Amino acid sequence: MAVREILQLGNPVLWETSLAVDNINSVETKSVIEDLRDTLASFRENNGFGRGIAAPQIGVISRIIYIEMPTGEFSGPLINPEIVNTGDKQVELWDACFSLPNLMVNVSRAEQVDVEYTNLEGKQRIVKADGDLSELMQHEIDHLDGLLTVHRAISPRAFMTRDEWIRQGRPE
Repeated sequence: MAVREILQLGNPVLWETSLAVDNINSVETKSVIEDLRDTLASFRENNGFGRGIAAPQIGVISRIIYIEMPTGEFSGPLINPEIVNTGDKQVELWDACFSLPNLMVNVSRAEQVDVEYTNLEGKQRIVKADGDLSELMQHEIDHLDGLLTVHRAISPRAFMTRDEWIRQGRPE
């Protein structure tokens, strides 16, 4: 449909809590999903990376995320996603965000999560995510709750520019 502008850190919309989607079949919902898909594809084409995007990042306060894992393990929209189970093990990693394009943040996230969501056919589904997919699901769902990766920083020293992160060999 359309490539939308990605809101940047400081835009107050990014701090808002998203509203549940009531009508999955509405033109508005389908349009938001298409815009998320197109915006993610455009970002990937222009920047060489990117796996997911949340509706608030394009200025829409709805509980919708869109994911395309390069490995093909998961792809598509998740409507009203909620983390329903979290594994016990935590991992530290450097997190990136389209809304903070030049900043990497060292965060701690659950290594495994179960996410319940509604698909485009209106059916409830659960995806059991671990590793990269788990981290991504947590990151995107945080956006729906008005949280950015900076909220998850493990310490005041947990920030690095993307250039420095690359210069240091992309530390885990």
